[in-house]
This record gives sequence, C-alpha cells and structure tokens, in this order.
Amino acid sequence: MAEIQNLANEVEVRRAKINALKEMGEIPYKGKFERTATIAEAREMVGKKVKVAGRVVFKRVMGKFGFIQIRDINAKIQVSVGRNELDEQAYDFYKKMVDIADFVGVEGEVYLTQTGEVTVKAEKVILLSKTLRSLPEKFHGLTDTETKYRQRYLDLVVNEDARKVFLGRSKMSSFIRRFLEDNGFIEVETPIIQTNVSGASAKPFFTHHNALDLDCNLRIAKETWLKQCIAGGFDRVFELGKDFRNEGMDATHLQEFTQVEWYASYWDFEDNIRFFQDFLKKLLMQCIGTTTINYQGHVIDFGKEWERINYVEKMREILGFDFLEIDDADELKSKVVATGLFNKAELDDYKSTRAVIDFIYKKKIREGIVNPTILYNYPAVLKTLARRNDATDRITDAFQVVVYGAEICNAYSELVDPIMQRATLEQQLRDKNAGDDEAMDLDEDFLLSMEHGMPPISGLGFGVDRFVMLMYDLPNIRDAVLFPIMR
Repeated sequence: MAEIQNLANEVEVRRAKINALKEMGEIPYKGKFERTATIAEAREMVGKKVKVAGRVVFKRVMGKFGFIQIRDINAKIQVSVGRNELDEQAYDFYKKMVDIADFVGVEGEVYLTQTGEVTVKAEKVILLSKTLRSLPEKFHGLTDTETKYRQRYLDLVVNEDARKVFLGRSKMSSFIRRFLEDNGFIEVETPIIQTNVSGASAKPFFTHHNALDLDCNLRIAKETWLKQCIAGGFDRVFELGKDFRNEGMDATHLQEFTQVEWYASYWDFEDNIRFFQDFLKKLLMQCIGTTTINYQGHVIDFGKEWERINYVEKMREILGFDFLEIDDADELKSKVVATGLFNKAELDDYKSTRAVIDFIYKKKIREGIVNPTILYNYPAVLKTLARRNDATDRITDAFQVVVYGAEICNAYSELVDPIMQRATLEQQLRDKNAGDDEAMDLDEDFLLSMEHGMPPISGLGFGVDRFVMLMYDLPNIRDAVLFPIMR
C-alpha cells in the first residue's frame, strides 16, 4: 500500500488501488446497492437505522476516527467513521481505499452531533464505485468557466448554485406541463426534421435525409404543425421541446434552445396576454417563491402592472415618419439615414423592410426596457403568420413581452385566412430571393391545411432557457443549459 501512496500521479494512484482491490477479491464497481432512504430522507430520520448512498465530497481521518460527507443532487449528509463501530480490517480499508469522489454505501444510525449536525454513525462503509480522478475544489476565472460548460457533471457536484439552477429548471418544465394541462391543453409532438423553413423568421440548420434523398432542415419553430393540429380538431395544444436556429451566439442566444408553444382555439391575443401574465406569476411562485427577481443588479417585479407599448406608434415617434407606408428596403434605409439615427453602413446588411424595421426596434426600443413590458401592434411585415388588424392590414394583432432587453415570448392572434396567408408567404419568398436568409419558405402543406379551415386561434412561444437566466440571475444563457455546445 505504501508503494501506491508514493506514486506521483493521482490517476496512477487510483489505478493501483483498483488493481489492489481486485487482488483482495473486492469488486471495485458494484452492481447495485439496496438503499432504504435517500440522503434527504435520511436527514429526517434521526434515531433510525438507514442505508444511504452517495458520492464522497469530503474526508477527514483523525487516527481511529473521522468524518466523510456524501451527497447526491438534492442533499448531503455527514458520516462518522470510527473503530468503535468498524473492526480494524474494515476501518483500515476505509482509510486507505476510499477517496474523495468515490461512491459509497453507508449503513448505520442517524444521530445529532453535539453541534447539531445530522450524521450517520457508520456500521458499514461499502465502496460502490472507484473513481480515477478527484473533484476540483472550485471554479473561478475564464478557464474554469469553460470547464464548467464542458464538464457540467463536475459543476453539479461542487457548485450549490448550479444544482439550484438545474433542479429549478426541472421544476419549471414540470410546472409548464401541469399548468397547461390544467387549463385544457393537450401535449403533442411535431417533427424536428422538416422539408420547409417555416414558423418564424430565422436562419435554419440544413441536413440531408439519405433514405429519401431529400434536403431537409431542423425546425426553427413548432407553429405551423401545431396549427395543423388545431385544424384537425384539437381545441388547445402545446409542445415543449427543442428548436434550432443557425444564427449568432451571444449572452442571450443559443442555436439549440428549448421553447414551449401553445395554441388555443377561439382566443385572441388579449386572451393570451392575460393567460401569460397569470402563467408567469404562478411559475415564479412555484419555482422561487416570489414574483420579484434580482437580475444583474436590477429588481424586477412581475407582480406589478406590466407597461404596454404600442410598437407602431413608438417607432413612428422615433423615426418621425410613417415607416409602414414604405415597401422598398432601399427607400426605407435612405429615410432612416436622413434622420441621423443610423448611418448607411449600419443598415447595409439588412435586405428587406422587415429586417430594417426589426434592427431599429432592437436598438432603439428593446435595449432600453428593463421591467416586464408588453409590446403590441406589430407591423404586418414582421409577423407573416399573424392575423391582420381589422382597421388596417399593415398592423397585426401581435404582442411580445420584453424583460431586461430580451424577448421572453412571442404571441399573436393567428392568421387563419388562407388567401392572405399565401400572399404573405409569397412576399417572404421574394424577400428570400432578394437575399434575406431569415425569410420563410412557401409551405404548401400548411396552406392546404388552412384551406380546409381553422377556427380563430391565438398562439404563444415562450423561451425556457432565457427565463431560467432571469430567475436565477445568470449572466450567460449557457449557464441555463446543462450541456451547451462548445467549439
């Protein structure tokens, strides 16, 4: 055993211990362990005998007595290990062969130490799984931030905040399903591999289906499929799952993200505003116990009255002219440059009026919003799938909720007029041919479903990752995702 301890490399030491275990007739990787309680349950069972299991995250040996701490994703517990309970051979085995990061099973009575610490008095310590590497002490600095993303399992073991975030995220997903089902929505599944770019204005990922020799794309949104479910007779449907957009990565955007979309027959967008406000307040109470969050030094209260901004009127005020009357992208850019708000170079990359308007909105309206704000009355050119306002077909019955400069939902009264929908998708096709790589395809299958009839509908898409950021004051969206993609 002394030869093992003298090895310089930690992995070599642990490999040698594994070999020694095998020579002793021990199994270094057990097949199972019969627990009688989780660690959290054991903490409530003072005076009772338990069998618990977990990963060793702390170990201290003081002669013939010592402590270890074991933990799982929910809790940790102290274990006292001494010669009064273990015979000499078992205690020697524990001292020399059990290391930090190993998984162990412990049998013994739960008691309180003199300082009030809940502890298991070990009568047996069983090595369940021997690790080759120990645990990092902490994560600090840029290099270790990258390690957190690449080795999230280590982050979860050593970082209480990480466990809080991802347990909270799991609770959030459960709440979303329960809340929607309690309100009459039915969960469905729609295709991820698709043959049309539809449902949103975004740049897709492309792939090839070998068996069908067919070029395909990954879905950017679930919308057109869920509305076909409405056409088929579902009154209220939802889907919680992944969408994919091959666009830039920053602190609030990922190419693979989780979103829930729901659609309700016979609602308009005002019904959805009320529903979403109720949904969000109850979600916050369920997950963090308050409707007030502290995000990046700003106190944001979702329980107060949410401000409302008329998108079209605010843009007219900023620009000083009626931008809705302009259909040519170059003409719109020239008029914007003339205002002095932006120079020509800043607008060069935007090939359609839709793209120019969206750029101005993001820079001049969205960036300045902190508290929950409802933006409504969106230009029709921005909302291809939204219902046109009864007063003018240049405005849609749409809304988004913006918090701290980020859109957390996108919703509207749905366009169910198949003739108008064909016209808007044909315009998208013209925009695509003009160089707008975020424009949608002309989806004939979707149009066919509309021609067979749809009731009035309102739908909403809510980004899960982005809201986890807000709830837990995370500076980067990758902190809200267990395994973000890395270069």
